[in-house]
Amino acid sequence: QVQLVESGGGLVQAGGSLRLSCAASGRTFRRHAVGWFRQAPGKEREFVARISWLGDVTDYADSVKGRFTISRDNARNTVYLQMNSLKFEDSAVYYCAAERDSYSLGSNQDYEYDYWGQGTQVTVSS
Repeated sequence: QVQLVESGGGLVQAGGSLRLSCAASGRTFRRHAVGWFRQAPGKEREFVARISWLGDVTDYADSVKGRFTISRDNARNTVYLQMNSLKFEDSAVYYCAAERDSYSLGSNQDYEYDYWGQGTQVTVSS
């Protein structure tokens, strides 16, 4: 079983930066790919970024490519999402999720993820 807790959200001005953390409990966390998703009010949840279990493969949504960076520290059981050049449209609740299967490269589809955190709010003021 994997439990996830996000932190690092907050209020920031457009153009600013935030770093989100996803801390995990459970011995098997390091075997799982992790994704970040976000959901804005009135919108569907959308893929943001993912990282493979080893941390050697990453992928990003086009809307955040070049601005966001996902990374992981398996020794600390933590995945990070560094968000730079934030825009008003980045405002949302951000969720991290761990994929169901072990030793995976990850997926852009939220249904592939079984373990979810409670979310952290990111608000970007224009």
